[in-house]
Amino acid sequence: MDTAVPDEVLARARLGDEAAREVIYRTLAPATFTFIRRVVGQRALAEDIFQDTMMALYERLPQFRGEAPLGAWLRQIALNRCLMYLRSPWQRARMRLEASELATGCAPNMLAVPGYRGDSIDLERALAALAPTARAVVWMFEVEGYSHEEIARAFGRSVSFSKSQLARAHVRLRAWFEPQEIRQSCTLI
Repeated sequence: MDTAVPDEVLARARLGDEAAREVIYRTLAPATFTFIRRVVGQRALAEDIFQDTMMALYERLPQFRGEAPLGAWLRQIALNRCLMYLRSPWQRARMRLEASELATGCAPNMLAVPGYRGDSIDLERALAALAPTARAVVWMFEVEGYSHEEIARAFGRSVSFSKSQLARAHVRLRAWFEPQEIRQSCTLI
């Protein structure tokens, strides 16, 4: 995300030059979408948040002070959009519903494949099995290099929140990659 955008392109984009904005888009869009996709886990949702993020970038471009690379500034906008989604009342209600389904042992989004996954280890599916908040914390800490203090600040929570989310996620990920016995189906026959 720290890909450099030439100053003259940035200046033209601030003035509304569509060609300059296209250069910025082509330069920063792939990394931004990948970041959002990894944090929220769902492609369709990531596409919506990505579009919202890019619109916010172009709306706020005149306010960009250049204290950090444009890509880092855009990543912060993207992160804030992702966290707004994760904090939304609708998302919290969905997470409570999924938690109650997990308690009964029948969750429709569980991607558990019985047995050893061997060479077909699929990190995307393992991350998708995590709760959205845990997935975001794992991605921010392990991949993006955020500290626990930065994650806590981003979520508006304590440092122990970040550490506990990461620890629980690691337990779930370890369980994902270990051999499993065959689980009972949630569907009635």
